[in-house]
Amino acid sequence: MDYAIGLDIGGTNIKALAVTPGGQVLAQAAVPTGDNGKRRWYLNVRHTKDALERAVKRKPTWIGLAAPGLAAADQASIAFMPGRLPGLELLVWQKFLKVAHPVPVLNDAHAALLGEVWRGAARGSQNAILLTLGTGVGGAALVDGRLLRGQIGRAGHLGHISLDPAGTPDIARTPGSLEDAMGDCTVSARSSGRFSSTKKLVAASKAGDTFARTVWLKSVQALAAGIASIINVLDPEVVVIGGGIAQAGESLFRPLKEYLNDFEWRPGGHKARVVPAKLGDRAGAFGAAWNAILSPTQP
Repeated sequence: MDYAIGLDIGGTNIKALAVTPGGQVLAQAAVPTGDNGKRRWYLNVRHTKDALERAVKRKPTWIGLAAPGLAAADQASIAFMPGRLPGLELLVWQKFLKVAHPVPVLNDAHAALLGEVWRGAARGSQNAILLTLGTGVGGAALVDGRLLRGQIGRAGHLGHISLDPAGTPDIARTPGSLEDAMGDCTVSARSSGRFSSTKKLVAASKAGDTFARTVWLKSVQALAAGIASIINVLDPEVVVIGGGIAQAGESLFRPLKEYLNDFEWRPGGHKARVVPAKLGDRAGAFGAAWNAILSPTQP
């Protein structure tokens, strides 16, 4: 039986699964990445791959990998990811994992979108957007059935669109970005130091704290403006919202949809679906596996 191994490397955990082309999960694993600054973390990737092989009791037909950073044009490695996971940049995974066939590499957000398109909330879509709301705001785009990568793999960094040209530049030098308006990284600044996390902000808002509700709704309004702008550029069928902040549930999605009723251009009454992600932290592993199965360089 043919199957693929998808490996998703995060700063905290490695998520992995063995899955058939029909989407049946044969085995899965999640282990600490072990990034201790001594470049030993990538040994855990190989050990995880080997453990899945032992669980399935045969070698995979395909292996795909997802990681933070910009993937190289040939998909053999991550070309650019400074400051995290030392040794990741330019590591050729086919060589490191000692396999005969190429191991295609994707940016982790790109992989998560592919996973949601294959087996998740955007299943079967030809035009889809993913926004991951967490410490920052990540993203990816599928346009006419093709993952949008761009010239250097930078496409899809939707958190770095500008909502306010007079705003403070974010880590990508974008003034007044969507990431700074919604990401957990700025919630303390947005709430004048009252809240240290979006989870606490939302809890206070639900409990009736007027100040917290004002801050939260301003953030959701900014998200809606960003989504409406992205819809106008890429015309997706569906916008998938993932990441830890998406766990706010109706506290997020109800006001978001109300703001989109005001902001979204809907020719002929058509509107893009806005839905929560389904695959959770396995989306990247699903997408890495699917990318490997689809890769023309694979057997």
